[in-house]
Order: sequence, then C-alpha cells, then structure tokens
Amino acid sequence: MARYIFITGGVVSSLGKGLMAASLGALLQARGYKVRIRKFDPYLNVDPGTMSPYQHGEVYVTDDGAETDLDLGHYERFTGVSARQSDNVTSGRIYQQIIARERRGDYLGATVQVIPHVTDAIKEFALADQGDHDFILCEIGGTVGDIESLPFMEAIRQLRNELEPDQTLSVHVTLVPYIAAAGELKTKPTQHSVRELASLGIKPDVLLCRCEHPLPDSERRKIAQFCNVRQESVIPALDASSIYAVPLQYHAEGLDGEVLRGFGITDAPQPDLAAWHDIVDRYENPEGEVTIGVVGKYVGLPDAYKSLNEALVHGGLANRAKVNIRWIDAEVFEEDDAEIAARLEPLHGILVPGGFGERGSEGKIASVRFARERKVPFFGICLGMQMACIEGARSGGHHAASSTEFGETAEPVVGIITEWMSEEGLQKREVGGDLGGTMRLGAYEARLTEGSRVSQIYGGATDISERHRHRYEVNSAYREPLEKGGLIFSGMSPDGLLPEIVERADHPWFVGVQFHPELKSKPFDPHPLFAGFVAAALDQSRLV
Repeated sequence: MARYIFITGGVVSSLGKGLMAASLGALLQARGYKVRIRKFDPYLNVDPGTMSPYQHGEVYVTDDGAETDLDLGHYERFTGVSARQSDNVTSGRIYQQIIARERRGDYLGATVQVIPHVTDAIKEFALADQGDHDFILCEIGGTVGDIESLPFMEAIRQLRNELEPDQTLSVHVTLVPYIAAAGELKTKPTQHSVRELASLGIKPDVLLCRCEHPLPDSERRKIAQFCNVRQESVIPALDASSIYAVPLQYHAEGLDGEVLRGFGITDAPQPDLAAWHDIVDRYENPEGEVTIGVVGKYVGLPDAYKSLNEALVHGGLANRAKVNIRWIDAEVFEEDDAEIAARLEPLHGILVPGGFGERGSEGKIASVRFARERKVPFFGICLGMQMACIEGARSGGHHAASSTEFGETAEPVVGIITEWMSEEGLQKREVGGDLGGTMRLGAYEARLTEGSRVSQIYGGATDISERHRHRYEVNSAYREPLEKGGLIFSGMSPDGLLPEIVERADHPWFVGVQFHPELKSKPFDPHPLFAGFVAAALDQSRLV
C-alpha cells in the first residue's frame, strides 16, 4: 500500500505548497519511487471551471477532461505523471456527492453530518486509485485555521490514526518573516501555526520554512524546540532564481532525506538529478534572447496563463534562449490604432492565447493581422486560432465574419457545435445549457496533413492527441474560402468535421491550434509547438 504525505500551509496563503509538493514528488521520483500528487480544495465550487481567472488563476485540464486547480499543472510539469480526475477534489464536489447519496436514500435515514459522512467521503477520495505508487502526496489548499478546510484537516487526523504508523507523514509549510526595522527573522508565526495545527490533532513531522533571508542554526533550533520536531526536520526554503531550481535547493537542504527518514527508509538510492541540473544550466546560461508578446484578456494576473508562461520558458530551454514575455491587454488595440505598431513592432513573436467572451476580441484580430502582414511569427491557441480564422475570412472579403459567441452574425466563421464524437462515443450539449461541464474537455485526437509545417514540427507525425477546453469551433463550411486566402487546415478531427490546426505556407511561422498544447509541456520535454515557435522568434530576432 502507498505511503501518504499530507502537506498543509500556515501563517499566510501563497507560500508555494503546490510547488513544494511538486518538488518533493520530483525528488522522490529521482530516487526511483513512483509518485502521485493530489490536491484537496476547500472552496464550495464543484470545480474551478466556471471561476474567473482573476479569482483562481488558470483552469488546468487533464487528459480525462477534469477541470482542476492550477497546482496540478505544477505536479505534471515536475513529475511527468499525467493528472487525472481522481487527483483533485473540492468541498463542492464532496457535498454534491453526499447530497446525491442522501437523496437516493443511501444513508438509510441517518442524520447526515460532517463527521462521519463528510470526512469519510474525503478519506474515500484520498485512498482511491492508489495503483502501484510508492508515495501519494496530498496537498490541502488554504491555510490552517480556515473554516472551509476544517473537514479536510479532520479527515487527515483520522487517516493518520487508521493507517499504519509508518505509512503517513505530515509536512507543514510556514512563513518565517523578516522584520526589516529590527533586522531579524521572527519564528513566532511558525510557532503559532504549528500550535493551531496541533489543536486539530495533527503533529507535523517536517517543517518547511519559507524565508527571504538564510535561517541560522539558532533559529532552526528554536523552531524545533517550540514545535516538537528534530532540528534537521526544520527545512529552510529561500526564494530561488527559478521555480526549476527549487527541487535542487530543497534536496540540498535535506527535504527528501528527512521525509524518507520519517518513514523509516534508510536504504533509499541517491537521486539522479542530472536532468534538473541541465534545466537550471539552460535557464541560467542562455545563448540567445527573444521577446514574445502575449495579447490576451486576463494579462493583469499572470497566473491566469500559468501553463502558457511555463511552456514559453520550456520553448526557451529547448533553444537555450531566454524568453522575455510582454503581457499586452488586447483592449488597448481597440482604442488606439497607433498602439498596435508601437506595441507589436519590437516583438519577435506574437501569441494570442485562449479565453472567453467578446471583450478584447477586435484587439486580438488586429494582432493577427499585424503578424500576418509583417511576417512576424504567430501562434494562436484556442480562441487565438479562432481569431486567426476570423481575420483570414475578413481579409478574404467576408467583412462580417465573426463568432456566434459574440452575438448573432451573418458570417459565423466560429460557432457552437451541439454534437461531436469522442472515444466514449457521441457527445451532446445544449446551446443554452449550464456553463459547467458543457465544453469539449480533455484529450482528443487529430489527424495532421502529411508534409505540413505542423506535421514536421511534431517530428513527421500524422496522428496526435492534445487537450481541449472550449465551447466554440471553427466552422468547417468556411474551409474552402479560407484556404483560398492562404490559411490551410492542416489538422482535423479524425472524423474530418472539426478543424484542429491552421497554418500559412506563405509565412515564416504562422500556426493556430484549437487545443491547449501548453498543458502538456514540461521543462525536460518541451512541447514541440512552443520549441518551434521560440526557434522562429530567434530567427526573427536576427532579422530585426
């Protein structure tokens, strides 16, 4: 049976529990262990699918179509293990499941309560789908003391009692703030956080202390004494030069060794960290530099495009180049045409990402037109591909071309589809249905035209599988006029009905994809589309 590592956070939010879980998972994996990482989210939404990116950052989509927390993106990028629906649960989903059971009469008339019914459902989720994994890491969202997370903390307490003593371990991530006026690090917040956790019946085995300045041995000893842990189990976690340097930093501080010692494992092999050393070397010692403009809707919060940001970094790693990202609000191009050239001319590549709604759409279309006319490398993702098709139709004489997502139009180049085929068979949705769960979600196959640019980018492959998250599709009825204008449909769904990829043969690098390739990119395995896009941007930088 798998060993469980429960990861909690205290003092403040945004301490990097997800990154810590991903890094620890990578370190255990580097020692030859099989790991899986899960996320417990205390909020009452069933999933983050209908939440604003400004509220919760991006929605990360798994192969099996789950809309999940962005931390699962960190887990995948660091371990290479594909996340599943069973790796993310929210309070909303737990309560939805319990209420459905109560309505069916599954509880045989019993009074449904937080204990045992809610905690049992949480434990059921934690213990499910273990497979042959050696370690399952479970991150609990939020901060110790939050009302929302109390049922999850209680479930952890119960699990630690019900499983074998050497089968669970608790890691608590805290903050050791630096008070500039006093010139001192303060351990009291960590002491109080551990005391709060202990009051819930959970004793942490390892403390990961986030701090801006080195943590002296005297302070580590003080934390250990007041928090009832070994001094070696107090792990300093200073800010790193890159998130990809974090696994190496945590290993140097002894995190993985202390975790294994907590499980009584003394004969673990040394980790093979060669891949991580290579990633850090490529990141810190680039041989080229490019500037990519991301023309989007949610640019005020970089976490809204977290996977996209990292995939561009990965494209840089593949080309040993530094990628500077300029986040550009698409709406500025709708207010002042002069801004288009001023903002876009200095760029070596233009990327229009996914999004929903009409706001900023004309600015995105203007960006596509600039990239096409000026021969600047262009990459359109999801909505970005749709904007490329609308721009292509308008430049070809269909001046009213638009998307039905933005309202009624005489030229629906993009529209909603109500039926499509998946591996499970015919899928259906209603035009006016609920927003949650009505999209084409998860991994779908696509057929690439042999000899096309994208086929070459994918190493000559003609069959690929990529993750989707969208309601609207490019209308294949416009394929002929668009191709006459030079926009080639080089990737289609296996049944030939849904456009998946478009490209321009008369352009140095112009590709639009309906799917989200950023969701499958990893630092040690950059997605070929991002590697190709950055390579084209490097070529462009030499021309400017």
